[in-house]
Amino acid sequence: MRAAVLHETGQDKLEVLDDVEAVGFGPGKVRLRIRATGLCHSDLSAMNGVLPQPAPFVPGHEGAGEVLVVGDGVTGLSAGDRVLVCWLPACGACASCKRGQTHLCLAGFMNAGTPNFKRPGGDVFGFAGTGTFTEEVVVGADCAVPIPDDVPFEIAALIGCGVTTGLGAAINTAQVEAGSSVAVIGCGGVGISAIQGARVQGAAQIIAVDPVASRREAALRFGATEAVAPDEFGDAKQRITAGEGFDYVFEVVGKSVTARTAYENTRRGGTLCVVGAGAMDDNFQVNMFELFFDEKRILPSMYGGGDVLRSYERAIALWRAGRIDLESMITHRVRLDGINDALDQMRTGESLRTCIEL
Repeated sequence: MRAAVLHETGQDKLEVLDDVEAVGFGPGKVRLRIRATGLCHSDLSAMNGVLPQPAPFVPGHEGAGEVLVVGDGVTGLSAGDRVLVCWLPACGACASCKRGQTHLCLAGFMNAGTPNFKRPGGDVFGFAGTGTFTEEVVVGADCAVPIPDDVPFEIAALIGCGVTTGLGAAINTAQVEAGSSVAVIGCGGVGISAIQGARVQGAAQIIAVDPVASRREAALRFGATEAVAPDEFGDAKQRITAGEGFDYVFEVVGKSVTARTAYENTRRGGTLCVVGAGAMDDNFQVNMFELFFDEKRILPSMYGGGDVLRSYERAIALWRAGRIDLESMITHRVRLDGINDALDQMRTGESLRTCIEL
């Protein structure tokens, strides 16, 4: 079986191998044939060590495909079913799940420490307990979410992470109000989804901030009312909000420096929504006086901040109704052999989302 493998954390290239075997099938598990998977910036972050992940591992967590076989005790799934991969399934029994915060369930993270694959040289892990840069993968049945027949695999894959994260940040976490002003810092796939979420919520002004010109141009197509480079952000704040700051600012980069910029451009009493996944040693700082005096809400958003199954359904409904554009988010398509070119395109900002077709 073919899969793209990172041998050591810190390497910037994946090796596509044909001697990888998906392991772990048994009761409560399903074996999937991956048909499409998206390249998410979190995959890069795992490769370079920003996000913790045992190596060697198969990256990828934004996938969709078909069920090949189901293990004993699995209900609601059958061979041939079309599914998307949920990398953060809810157990339904932990304290977070019982409180209704299923997106904070840690059960899925526990899967990351169990190998999903093996090679003649030893065990291979799957990123975030999945690993979708492969032809086949074995996951828990709760990681395989059925999708309707009219949803293409590549669209379902995007909904499995980036779209759900960005839309949910605007709709679930920040709860953007109609008529408000919004700024989004970082306009990759997740940032573009946050822009679309703000548009769906009825924001009056949506300012996209990104250093890459092509991404700024894309942001305008997806609902931003204006797009600026980072060094123009201050001028936009002055011009659009009379210097007060934006009602909502989304940080979709995952760095303390951009989070601080987002904080400074949020109005007093406004909302800073932190969506980017950053490093454990990158500290965001505010002083105690401004924290008290400005009363800005700082809201982290994990995987869209809501029940992911409901969020999947909502994304599909909005897509069907033409309220969000998911097809155009896929700017590049490659086969597995082209994965390293796709990684370079994401690093430079050339791509919004690359679909890897298997």
